[in-house]
Amino acid sequence: MSDLIAKTSMDQRLAAIVTPVIEGLGFELVRLRLMAGRTRTLQIMADRAEGGIEVDDCAAISTAVSAVLDVEDPLEDAYTLEVSSPGIDRPLTRLKDFAAWQGHEARIETTELIDGRRRFKGALAGVEGDEVLIEIEEGGEAVTIGLQFDWLSDAKLVLTDALIDEMLRARKASGAFDETQFDEIETEADAQDAPHSEE
Repeated sequence: MSDLIAKTSMDQRLAAIVTPVIEGLGFELVRLRLMAGRTRTLQIMADRAEGGIEVDDCAAISTAVSAVLDVEDPLEDAYTLEVSSPGIDRPLTRLKDFAAWQGHEARIETTELIDGRRRFKGALAGVEGDEVLIEIEEGGEAVTIGLQFDWLSDAKLVLTDALIDEMLRARKASGAFDETQFDEIETEADAQDAPHSEE
């Protein structure tokens, strides 16, 4: 399992327990993190293979994961379980994510210094073998470089207008997004912005 999905050995142990449950429900594990705190939080991000996960789906995953964790009992202390969608500026945790979001802007961090740097920001240019291709700005020119997937310590999409448009298009196409529900809000906002005529 990729370190981007589950970083620490405890994260990986938990991911090994919950992945079959999540996949059994027809979803994919995007990321799992056990966060420290007074009460620890187990954060799970899941998605459908074709994208688009709803609140009810998160609730179903939460119920199933809670049941298996109660049986396996890998965590001795109390914890809170949070199941969510990856969001628009989603983390990129699997090689296929970098291919799926080609053309969109991303921030990538590596474990080791590469050409004197660990942080890279630019447009994703797909994948080639085990390498993630990213187009970065270097000396005022756009250059495409390849980073080994195993080198990555963190990667996520950057929130841009193009990304938001893409997500709305995908949701509309899947029927999960109803544009008419926003018409009313827009009309109210427009009415507030309109100059009021003084009598």
